[in-house]
Amino acid sequence: MEQYKQEFIEFMIDCQALKFGDFTLKSGRKSPFFMNAGAYVTGSQLKKQGEYYAKAIHSVYGDDFDVLFGPAYKGIPIGVVTAVAYSDLYGKEVRYCSDRKEEKDHGADKGSFLGSSLKDGDRVIMIEDVTTSGKSMEETVPKVRGAADVEIRGLMVSLNRMEIGKGGEKSALEEIRDLYGFDTAAIVTMADVVEHLYNRPYKGKVIIDDELKKAIDAYYDQYGVK
Repeated sequence: MEQYKQEFIEFMIDCQALKFGDFTLKSGRKSPFFMNAGAYVTGSQLKKQGEYYAKAIHSVYGDDFDVLFGPAYKGIPIGVVTAVAYSDLYGKEVRYCSDRKEEKDHGADKGSFLGSSLKDGDRVIMIEDVTTSGKSMEETVPKVRGAADVEIRGLMVSLNRMEIGKGGEKSALEEIRDLYGFDTAAIVTMADVVEHLYNRPYKGKVIIDDELKKAIDAYYDQYGVK
């Protein structure tokens, strides 16, 4: 596993963005883990978050893109900090863009988007925190493709939960890929998380012990992609 992935897993734990316990998800599923990108709230946390996204995007998609698009609301700060990190790490200027939940009808920046406007020929990388059902893409992809003649090169999320999506057979990321025709990827998968943390002390504590591992395995027996 790449070094930045190991560091990102530990970063999620340190920031309590990834928690383990008993959680009821929006989907109604009972899960032994929960991911909340809203936990990154300080300057240093946001800076690091952007760097991990930038490293993953650089590794998976390279530099052949022009715009980072973060769907409102959580995708907005992710898009901003990733654009900053990309400039710092790779010396490449990319624009950020986000959609508005409510269209602005006045001012120089009126319209449906924040940040850069989308232009014909733009190559776009979509950014999200975590995708469970793919619902946000249902709203966002038509907006992006309707704004200009753009190419969506791919989607990057922080964590691939590796569970079945709405169709009941494929993961949410696979459903998005097949439905919209662009690649999907994550900084890390839950398999990476388990591999890195299972029965391995981190800061003097074993995060995923045998009991939690059994709960995770049972969850994937029920909701994991077969």
